[in-house]
Amino acid sequence: MSEFDYDLFVIGAGSGGVRAARMAAGFGARVAIAEDRYLGGTCVNVGCVPKKLYVYAAQYGKGFEDARGFGWDSHLPPFNWSTLRDNKKIEIARLNTIYDKLLEGAGAQLFTGRAAIVDAHTVAVGQQLYTAEKILIATGGWPHIPEFSGSEHAVSSNEIFDLDTFPERLVIVGGGYIAVEFAGIFNGLGAKTTQLYRGPLFLRGFDEDIRRHAAKEISNSGVDLRFKNNVQAISPVGSALEVTLTDGSRLQADAVLYATGRKPHLTGLGLENVGVGISAQGTIEVDSQYRTSEPSIFALGDVIGGMELTPVALAEGMAFARHNFGEQENVVDYEFIPTAVFCQPNIGTVGFTEEEARAKFENIQLFKSSFRPMKHTLSGRNEKSFMKMIVETATDRVVGVHMLGPDAGEVIQGIAIALRAGATKAVFDTTIGIHPTTAEEFVTMREPWTGN
Repeated sequence: MSEFDYDLFVIGAGSGGVRAARMAAGFGARVAIAEDRYLGGTCVNVGCVPKKLYVYAAQYGKGFEDARGFGWDSHLPPFNWSTLRDNKKIEIARLNTIYDKLLEGAGAQLFTGRAAIVDAHTVAVGQQLYTAEKILIATGGWPHIPEFSGSEHAVSSNEIFDLDTFPERLVIVGGGYIAVEFAGIFNGLGAKTTQLYRGPLFLRGFDEDIRRHAAKEISNSGVDLRFKNNVQAISPVGSALEVTLTDGSRLQADAVLYATGRKPHLTGLGLENVGVGISAQGTIEVDSQYRTSEPSIFALGDVIGGMELTPVALAEGMAFARHNFGEQENVVDYEFIPTAVFCQPNIGTVGFTEEEARAKFENIQLFKSSFRPMKHTLSGRNEKSFMKMIVETATDRVVGVHMLGPDAGEVIQGIAIALRAGATKAVFDTTIGIHPTTAEEFVTMREPWTGN
């Protein structure tokens, strides 16, 4: 008989936590998992899923206009925010139920409440104490709004999905993928949208060409982009908000969305009771097996930093369960992980940026292409796609692929498989394309870009 109530106690029922709990239970472990907010974590409730649904909604606005060039006598109908918002809530509730059933089916015990670590083998949920041989922290991230004059009037990406009324004028602060995506969403839904970023160009960390082309296309779509600018203060004026910027100008808004970053959600977790190391960035420090400096406590997902992506947390959860309870050696390979930004047009990317490739490899070749998608030759929409391939000259291996255009995420998912398999430029060149598609451009790029 074990001296502990459970073999594993998971704190946080998001993507990584649920995957780890289910797999560990499947290996025969006695598993408990605690969640104080909603099953499925950020992705299901206030991230990937509702965001993608809102992106779909936003695309209809310009779709009605596009249809006229194809012979449809279409007119832009009024948009009903409450219909979108409430239908989204129904879908999220359905997914929450599925997560509950998945845990139940796997045999994991679910506790509703905020769990706190008491010691290396004890967790408290409310007034009840539970012991476990191993504790896994998978509490994810939480939006961070800096303090400034009037900051209490701003909303985060958690609240923006469920506003009581549609913001006809929206100011978005931030330059990461969340800010860029919401700018496209609300612009597409009909809001007068302004995006502020304190730096010279948003999407830091992405390929420079992608950043520049994205800024041009997003600006052309109607978003008022203001770089090298920030919010100084927010003041209520009647039912609206007045936003004072660092350049002295002022904006009138119905809502101000702060999307300036997320921090690990560690508040009230009881880490002060154990020897878990925290980095200077506020993330939990772990080794290659996700073990913290406290041998019985592990952590994975957004709380440990790295690529804060749902599929990464899922992979980490699987690797953790296989190693600790399935007696399988399993290490996540973080190379060539694809990602997408669901701005409009979309961004899809995998592998090294040009800047990273130049730093890593002795010589590289670049292949670039920019063109108007076939659809818009009739729709009349002023939008261009951009595609880029980076090749290591010595091996001919393709080490980076970046795309801005419709369905970029769908295209790059397939290309990511090729890059992980070590595909060379010759392999791409001898692959027959599907015509007419945007994706075929990646197998018809013949001449290296020379800068002209």
